[in-house]
Amino acid sequence: MNIEEPVGAGLTRVWQVSDVLVDTHTPYQHLVIGKTAQGISLFCDNERQSTEFSQLVYHEALLVPALLLASTVDRVLVVGSSEGVVCQIAAAAGASVDHVDIDTAAVRLCAEHLPYGYSPEELVRAERGDGPIRVHYTDGWEYVRTCAEKYDIVLVDLPDEQDGTEAQHNRLYGADFLRSCRALLTPGGVVAYQGGCPTLWRNSTLVKCWRRFTEVFPAPVYFGSAEHEWAFFFGTESPVPSLEDRLPALRYRPETIDALTLRGATVPPVSLRR
Repeated sequence: MNIEEPVGAGLTRVWQVSDVLVDTHTPYQHLVIGKTAQGISLFCDNERQSTEFSQLVYHEALLVPALLLASTVDRVLVVGSSEGVVCQIAAAAGASVDHVDIDTAAVRLCAEHLPYGYSPEELVRAERGDGPIRVHYTDGWEYVRTCAEKYDIVLVDLPDEQDGTEAQHNRLYGADFLRSCRALLTPGGVVAYQGGCPTLWRNSTLVKCWRRFTEVFPAPVYFGSAEHEWAFFFGTESPVPSLEDRLPALRYRPETIDALTLRGATVPPVSLRR
């Protein structure tokens, strides 16, 4: 099986899937899990979401800067992120985690077939609320809009925003939803987002997301992963601390981020700074 993934105007890349483990349409997306040259991999609507080889680089880049920026790390809300890896990292950092995902089938299939993230047993416990992670199968938009809780980190991890379509997750990228996430923060809290790709010829959604962060937050923080083709945004009300200085005290020990990574990855590309 080959999957053609769109990566820019007039450009696709072809993933060779040698062993298809799952090929199904959930109520929200076409989901494929199969073996590629990067190990067992997850695709949603023909877009690579994560692979066994690179998923930790991605998920640490998404969460570790937020762990370092936040004044406290007691309560974390995760919207999306079906694999559950960021929830596990947040729990390892000492947090109680609410994981909200609209697609029950996707979360359960990831737990069953991916060698990273939730195991089936872990997911059953999280669905019961037995432990530091509680899974809620509901619309992230409605959960955030009606939530009476406060969180130290609100993390949003979705497939990339879709230009020119009415993809249901697009509304979770808008400035209104970003403000709703901000309203859930404790003092010193952080909103974290998957922002898009910084590569010049496919950065249109990254630019739009960055503009919204600069509109909603006084001093958003950029983190670009040099070992992954993705970048991440973080918004907070508090003065930005030195991430390098806070790293030694972090309860979770990153495998793919060190002090030099933090120093070099937080400068936005020229296309954003201009």
